[in-house]
Amino acid sequence: MPLIVQKYGGTSVGSADRIKHVARRVARGHKEGNQLVVVVSAMSGETNRLLALAREVQQRPDPRELDVMVSTGEQVTIALLSMALMDLGVKARSYTGSQVKILTDNAYTKARIVSIDEERMRRDLDAGYVVVVAGFQGVDEAGNITTLGRGGSDTTGVALAAALKADECQIYTDVDGVYTTDPRIVPTARRLDTITFEEMLEMASLGSKVLQIRSVEFAGKYRVKLRVLSSFEEEGTGTLITFQENEKMEAATISGIAFTRDEAKITILGVPDRPGIAYQILGPVGDANIDVDMIVQNVGQDGLTDFSFTVNRNDYQHTLDILKPVIAHIKAREVQGGDKIAKVSVVGVGMRSHAGIASTAFRTLAEEGINIQMISTSEIKISIVIDEKYMELAVRVLHKAFGLDQPAS
Repeated sequence: MPLIVQKYGGTSVGSADRIKHVARRVARGHKEGNQLVVVVSAMSGETNRLLALAREVQQRPDPRELDVMVSTGEQVTIALLSMALMDLGVKARSYTGSQVKILTDNAYTKARIVSIDEERMRRDLDAGYVVVVAGFQGVDEAGNITTLGRGGSDTTGVALAAALKADECQIYTDVDGVYTTDPRIVPTARRLDTITFEEMLEMASLGSKVLQIRSVEFAGKYRVKLRVLSSFEEEGTGTLITFQENEKMEAATISGIAFTRDEAKITILGVPDRPGIAYQILGPVGDANIDVDMIVQNVGQDGLTDFSFTVNRNDYQHTLDILKPVIAHIKAREVQGGDKIAKVSVVGVGMRSHAGIASTAFRTLAEEGINIQMISTSEIKISIVIDEKYMELAVRVLHKAFGLDQPAS
């Protein structure tokens, strides 16, 4: 009997009618003979409502108490979906993250999963129940409620699939798969039938909102078969995220263009050019649990250099506050920054065997008068930081330059 984990996002369960629609889909899958574990997010808009409410009470909400509060959104959804399934004659049982139990570390608001106790789920599955689990949440060793960060329900779904050794993990969302870029910006963007885990990991880390990056990491690490599907369409195969590179890879050089507006750039001028200076700057930033993305250090002159890096826009002011005493300590000249930048990335495993990808990207942007502020590359991606106002134009022209608007052969 196939064991399938399905995850439904906030828009998929955004109203009572949509929850009933999900219940009908789940009931069909159950009657077809599948064992089903269903992971759900909070109803769309609920998490934002709770966060806004917290900020009305406390300007910087206490992380532990914030997790206690926002985790209630998923608790509502699992109960409603279980009720809807029961109304269709399907045995269902709901669990919060602490009931499963999904054990995490104690990094509130962005906790990481340590282990999962699947015994209760297996017992219910064997008894013919559909198991409905709250996404986005867990519990630490001390019994405190934790949450996994934005998009954490994807991670919950993949982690449960890994723990249960499920035949497939299906991520249902408001799009019918992974596209070459966001169709709202480029109407000619195409849905991909397959994409490799390497490419999906890059796309997720570089701004694609289809899947949370940690869920892709989890799936790749534990070799979970992962598929992205639309919860609003009854038919369709979606996009399969696979370990196998397409046999047509010689033709499919680039798979997609990713982008993100959630970037801020910080530059420290007049940094002493000596061993250990990067750690002195970035160590305190890392200690504050702030993720640093692109890093550029210029060639030193006269014993000084300039040091630039990017962080999430939400962490921009906090990072500047952390750096003030650091700048004074290392005797750097000054710190500059801005949060009106964007990152655009060209992604594809095919670029490993193709020369000239970078030059094509740079020439395309130059022809549009778009200045490049920072560049980062790997075997399968090129990321470029530009002014935010040019982001959509850059995505469109790069998408066309690499032939992504053409039908797949």
